[in-house]
Amino acid sequence: MIAAASDKGSIVTYPAIPYRRLKTLFLDAGNTVVAMKLSYIVAALKAEGIQCDPTDLRRAEAAARPAVSAALPRLRSTETIDAFEFYIREMLGRVSLTPAQKAADVDGLAHGMVPLLDRVGRVAFWSAVIPGVPEALAAFRDRGLQLAVVSNSDGTIEELLRKVGLRQYFDAVIDSHVIGYEKPDPRIFRHALDVVGARANTTLHVGDLYEADVVGARAAGVHALLLDPFNDWHLTDCERAADLTGLLERLGD
Repeated sequence: MIAAASDKGSIVTYPAIPYRRLKTLFLDAGNTVVAMKLSYIVAALKAEGIQCDPTDLRRAEAAARPAVSAALPRLRSTETIDAFEFYIREMLGRVSLTPAQKAADVDGLAHGMVPLLDRVGRVAFWSAVIPGVPEALAAFRDRGLQLAVVSNSDGTIEELLRKVGLRQYFDAVIDSHVIGYEKPDPRIFRHALDVVGARANTTLHVGDLYEADVVGARAAGVHALLLDPFNDWHLTDCERAADLTGLLERLGD
């Protein structure tokens, strides 16, 4: 069992993930199967006369996730422009920029990135397939698991998965914009369960933001796993893995 504090201060326990008895995997999209194409941000910074190492920026993106998660109750959505600006600001504040930038300058840079999302388009912006993902998805399917994407998005997840060659692995794609419920609302998970005909107690949801993915899945009775590639989350109340390959190892043969 895993113990977690509720929002009322009481202790709630959750069953350990029954890896060997799972029948269904729900996967978030962003930072779970695909990632930001950070070359767009690097190029935008370069246009401002600022240099940034792409590898360092990738590391800063992961480090920013706990702050983004903590801000979600205030931001109220992962899909607003305010949320995107906050995310970029947290990333830029954690990476080395040349020349060095003051906090106010970082705020200005993040604000200046807002039009980038519309100019590039969300499909292109999130089109970097995470290394090892196709192989892990194929292995999940070989084990007989049902797979579904359960993602907060703007109605473009189906198109994105097709363009990057991942749609074939999924039995269903649940896009918050299409169905009208956004994580952590448990209704999006209940909808996904209904669509694929799965039971909550044999379903695991995997995602990158505690507030959206873990809190939301648990509210629907679904097991939850948080992706934490660099050990940035100081949590003891949920199970974590570096990536989908790490999850695959836990499933066993």
